[in-house]
Amino acid sequence: MAQTYSPTSIMFNVQRGAPELVTPAKSTPYEFKPLSDLDNLYWFRTHVSGLTFYPHNPSMNGVDPSKLIRTAIAQTLVFYYPLAGRLREGTTGKLTVECTGEGILFAEADADVTLDQFGYPIVPPFSFLDQLLYQEPTDIFNCPLMLIQVTRLKCGGFVIGLRHNHTMCDAVGAAQFLSAIGEIARGAISPSVLPVWERHVLNSTIPQQPTSPLPEHNHNISDSSNDMKFPLEHELCYKAFIFAQTEISALRRCLPIHLRHCSSFEIVTASVWKCRVAALQLHPTKETSLIWSVNLRGKLNQLIPSGYYGNAVGVSISTSTAKDILESPLSYALQLLRNSKRKVNTEDYEGSVINLMASMTSYTVTDLKNAGFGEVDFGWNKPIYAGLAQSMLTAGGYQTQFNREKGENEIMLPVCLPKEAMERFEMELNNMLKDQPFIGDGNAVISKL
Repeated sequence: MAQTYSPTSIMFNVQRGAPELVTPAKSTPYEFKPLSDLDNLYWFRTHVSGLTFYPHNPSMNGVDPSKLIRTAIAQTLVFYYPLAGRLREGTTGKLTVECTGEGILFAEADADVTLDQFGYPIVPPFSFLDQLLYQEPTDIFNCPLMLIQVTRLKCGGFVIGLRHNHTMCDAVGAAQFLSAIGEIARGAISPSVLPVWERHVLNSTIPQQPTSPLPEHNHNISDSSNDMKFPLEHELCYKAFIFAQTEISALRRCLPIHLRHCSSFEIVTASVWKCRVAALQLHPTKETSLIWSVNLRGKLNQLIPSGYYGNAVGVSISTSTAKDILESPLSYALQLLRNSKRKVNTEDYEGSVINLMASMTSYTVTDLKNAGFGEVDFGWNKPIYAGLAQSMLTAGGYQTQFNREKGENEIMLPVCLPKEAMERFEMELNNMLKDQPFIGDGNAVISKL
């Protein structure tokens, strides 16, 4: 069975100084830079928070991580100077960055806790977020586009809290910026991957007709998403499921040989979708949609240049009835997911889904394993946890990667379900890993995996 963990909860005190603005270390151009049509989508008009936990490294004894990182931020903003600007909205609603050089917010703090006291694994959502990340106003206009807090721990480790305006960058873009800070903190003169703006490459032509029919556009996604609308009287349960290679290999054995080469993200996502449908006891004729974000870098006929740090996220949508998901082998859900993935390879597909994405409320999954947060090194080596601080668990989930000091990397997937459904979810997942028949809701004849 995949290991399950409840959210990390711990009480501690933090002494935090007043946040200050960190400006670019050198003069930067004053100009207005328009965001892409993808950046302009309304659900990106929010702040995204993340936490990264670093253990003590004896080789860095005597080095203050806060001072080192603050200095590196100023030097990195010379290259990423739009992040030091302010977001403006035109009369048509189009977003633009005014590159003012005013800087990003930075805070430093000290906590009376050791990294070991957080336990292992560190699992979101975090009840102590406001202590490790200064709570700035939620407005996205006329205010800093990013906040970084460095909290020193008693053991010599530290925590990086990051909040960024999602209109400016996606997870890969934010990780690219942090990686650049890490490189400069370790002595580099400039980032190894230079930032690229070129937001026009993800502007769409409206109206735009896809050159090939997209079945995802032929149904009302909002009508197929009621499985996510939990009644308020339900007690919601949060758990994180950790899949080691042993569990992932067990899931692969449920597949025919020709599909066992699929990625870990695909097999875990398809399995969780199937177990979740069973746990929610959906009516057999009920449509359920799986929506997962797709990094468009390397797709769209290679239009997106290396170093692009804006939002470059598309969506892949798989839809089926509950009966088909449950009565079919696991390979059915996996094949639906893989077929949808193949469509996200052309400019016309991306242009056609921009409007579709605005109505999405179905179950969504995001792959953060390869975003790059787990590789950010400020001189203390890799973090033991790097991921979202506030995951929209009731609207979806995400996969992130654990780096154990000894042993293999593992995948963590936070899940939120009503308490009764969570019990069924765990039972169904356990049965799947043991290659046992699904139990289902009694409304359909459920076949073996």
